[in-house]
Amino acid sequence: MKKTLAKQLDAINEYEREPIPKSKLKGLKSFVGMYAGEHIAGTEFVIGPLFVVHGVSAIDLFTGLLVGNLLAVLSWAFLCAPIAVRVRLTLYYQLEKICGKYLVSFYNVVNALMFCFLAGSMIAVAATAVGIPFNIAMPGLDDLYPSSIGWVVTVLFVGSVITAVAILGYEQISRFANVCAPWMILIFVAAAFAVMPQLGITSLSSFWEVAQTKIWTGVPVAGYTKFTFWHVMFFAWFANMAMHIGMGDLSILRYAKKWYHGFASSTGMFIGHVMAWVSSGILCAAAGGEVPPGPIAYASAGIAGAACVMIAGWTTANPTIYRAGLAIQSIMPSVKRWKVTMIVGLVTTIAAFFPALVMQLLGFVALYGLVLMPMGAIIFIDYWVIPKLGMTSNYASVANKHFNIAAAVTWLGTLAICLSLNFFQNVDIFFLGLPGWFIAATLYIIISKLYQKKNMGQPASKLSATSLTV
Repeated sequence: MKKTLAKQLDAINEYEREPIPKSKLKGLKSFVGMYAGEHIAGTEFVIGPLFVVHGVSAIDLFTGLLVGNLLAVLSWAFLCAPIAVRVRLTLYYQLEKICGKYLVSFYNVVNALMFCFLAGSMIAVAATAVGIPFNIAMPGLDDLYPSSIGWVVTVLFVGSVITAVAILGYEQISRFANVCAPWMILIFVAAAFAVMPQLGITSLSSFWEVAQTKIWTGVPVAGYTKFTFWHVMFFAWFANMAMHIGMGDLSILRYAKKWYHGFASSTGMFIGHVMAWVSSGILCAAAGGEVPPGPIAYASAGIAGAACVMIAGWTTANPTIYRAGLAIQSIMPSVKRWKVTMIVGLVTTIAAFFPALVMQLLGFVALYGLVLMPMGAIIFIDYWVIPKLGMTSNYASVANKHFNIAAAVTWLGTLAICLSLNFFQNVDIFFLGLPGWFIAATLYIIISKLYQKKNMGQPASKLSATSLTV
C-alpha cells in the first residue's frame, strides 16, 4: 500500500524544470476560482480587525482599498502574467537561469521560509475554528506561545490536511478552491449583515454614520500607530507584492492559456480583500474588540461561520505551501516534489503553533514582500530591458555561471537601502516597495552592464537572442 501510494505521488508531474506543455494549460475559470479561494482567507479575519485597531477612518479605508487593490490587479496582469505565459517556468527555475544555482538556492531558502510563516498564520487561523466544538482553549491576541495541548493537536490536524492537498499538485489545489470560493463569499457577507443590527445599522442610510462612529472611527487603540489612506492603499497593493511584482505567481500563471488571465486576480482582490476586510472589520466591532477569528465568525454565523474560517485558511495555505515546496525542490531537483512539500508542510505547521505570528501579520506581510520584491524587478528587467540594451538575458545559464554577481548585489543592495530608510529615517515599511522596485531595476541595469562587459567572452548581442529561448 505504501509503495503504491509513493508511486502515485511520484507520478505527479508539476514540470518543475521544464515549460508547461500545451495539454496542461488551464482556462480563465481555473484562475478565477483559485484567486478567489486563495484571497478569501482565514487571515482576512485578522487583517480587517487590525485596520480597526490602527484607527483607519471609514473614508480612508474604502478609498485606500479600492485604489490599492486595483493597482495589485494591474501588477498581476501587466508585470507577472505576460512573462509567465511566455517562459512557462516556475519562478525558481527562471531565477536559476538568471542568477545561477548558488544564488538562487539561497534565495529559495529565504523564499520558502517566508512562505512557511505566511501559510503557518493561515493554519493558525483555521485552527481557531476547528477547535470550537471541542472547547479548546484559544490563544489570545497577545500570546506568544501555544495556550494548550488541545491547540497543538488541532494545529497538527489542520496542517496535515492542508499539506495533503498541496502535495497533490496545482490541479487539485485549483479544484478545491473552485468548489469552496462561492460558498465562502456568501458566508462572509451573511456574517457581516447578521451583526449589523447590533451596531445600530438598520438601513443603507445608517451604514455610513455607524461606520464612521463605531467601526472605522479614525482613532487608534492605545499602543497602535495611526493608519491613513496611504497605509491602506500601499498595504492593499503590496500585501501580495511577492506574488505579482515579486513574480512569485510565475509558478501559478505558467498554466494560463493567455496573459490576460492575470486579471482573474480581481476576484481575489475585490471579492476577497475588499469584501472580506470590510466584513471582518464589522465583525470585530460587533464582537467588542480582540477575539480569535474562529469565535468571531461563530458568534455571527454559527457553524457555517466557523467552517468558513477553517476552509478559508485551507484554500489560502494550500497554494502557499505548494509554492514553498517548489522553492525547496528547485534546490534539490533529484528529490520528488511531494516529499519536499511534506517536509515544508511540517515546518509550516510547527510555525502555526505560535499565535504571535498571526498578530504581527500586517508587518510581516509588508516585510515579506519587500524582501522578495528585488528579484521580481530583476526578472522583469532581464526579460524586457536587458536584450534591448545589447546585453544577455538569462546570463548565468548562457555564461555557465553558478553565481550572478549583478543579481546578488542588486538584491542585497536594494534591501540594504530600503531597510536603512526604515530603521534610520523612520520611513514606514508599507511605503518602501515602490521606490525599492525602481532602485532594484536601476542597480541591475548598471551592474549587469559592468559585469557582463568584464566577464563575457563574446559580444552580448550575439548571445541575447539565444538566452531568451527556454
